[in-house]
Parts: sequence; structure tokens; C-alpha cells
Amino acid sequence: MKQWLFISLLAIVSHIALAAGDVETGRQLAMQGNNQGATACVACHGANGEGNASAGFPRLTGLNAEYLAKQLRDYRAGSRTNPTMNPIAAALDAAASRDVAAYYASLDPAGDASKGKESAAGRTLALRGDWDNTIPACVSCHGPGGRGVDPAFPALAGQHASYIKMQLQAWRDGKRRNDANDLMKVVAERMSEEQIQAVADYFAAAPVQPDAGADQ
Repeated sequence: MKQWLFISLLAIVSHIALAAGDVETGRQLAMQGNNQGATACVACHGANGEGNASAGFPRLTGLNAEYLAKQLRDYRAGSRTNPTMNPIAAALDAAASRDVAAYYASLDPAGDASKGKESAAGRTLALRGDWDNTIPACVSCHGPGGRGVDPAFPALAGQHASYIKMQLQAWRDGKRRNDANDLMKVVAERMSEEQIQAVADYFAAAPVQPDAGADQ
């Protein structure tokens, strides 16, 4: 009985370790890419995962590892499309995707995201929503202050405004549809361009906060 229990616990621990990914291997992939055709992540996402606001590349640091791995999996499967990311993800197997995700999740999320210009409209949408147009508050899913709720709802606080805006437009226009129940499309298609810009600016200006996943 004790031997069976030990073997079971060992299997569970091994499964968790495999699911978590290896940070050091992920760091090497992020810095160097691989010989299967994946270019180094730092080429677009910056030396420290800070992203590039002008090019629309998101900040990756501190995002949830499971969320990041899912995005790579979706790019690989074609359920999320981007001309840059699809071939890169295709060159990463499931283990490599978990490793890269683990590396970026391990980094300090504070830093270089472009700062937006907080507006009253953006703050209201983020914190209260626009119920006249059936738009819920962003924080109702993305957590207090937009700090994220693992693993389905990524952190928005401190993310580049340009990236948030691009994704909301993609959800609205049906170009991105890799969430459960098309939740984001339903929300985004009810938002005006002015509202999209306002809420993107609000979260870009918001301070990065500890992840909310552990509280849920």
C-alpha cells in the first residue's frame, strides 16, 4: 500500500513538473530560438519580455504560464492566427511551448509597458462597464485592477495600449476567436472605437499588480 501510494505521488509530482515547463530551457528558447524554425522570442518581445508598443508586440512578463502555453498551442493549431506567430508556434512542440511559457511567467511583470492616458471613460468601462449597452466591467473577469485571473483571463494592467486595442478590434471583427463561448467577441462588438481606445489607455496606465489567480 505504501509503495503504491509513493508511486502515485511520484506520478502526480512528475505530471505537475511536466505541465509547468522548465524555466531555464524556456529562457534558452526565448533568447536563441531553435533549429526547427522558431526564431528567438526576444527579437519581437524585447530582451526582457517587455514587448514593443509601436509594433504591437505584447508584454509577456508575468503573464500566467498556462495562458501563454494555450496561446502558443492555439497558434500552432491555427485556432488563433497571426502571420508572425503561426510559423513560430508550429516550430515549438508542446513541451517547448510550456518551457517558454514558464520562463516568461517567472519574470518580474513590472517594467516597460507603454503608459496610456487614463480617461474617465476608460476607468468607468474597466471598473463598472456600460450596462446601457450590455458591456460588463473588464475587472469582473480580468480581476481587481486588471491583474488577471488564471488561467483564462490574462493580466491587462501594464499591457501596451496598442496591443489591447488590436485584440479588442480582432475580437470585434471575428478575426480572433480562441476563447470559451466567444465571450470577448460578444463584449468587443458592443464597444465603440472611442471606448476601445479609452479602455486600452486605462489599462496601459494601470500599475502592474500581483496575479489574482491564487485568490480565486
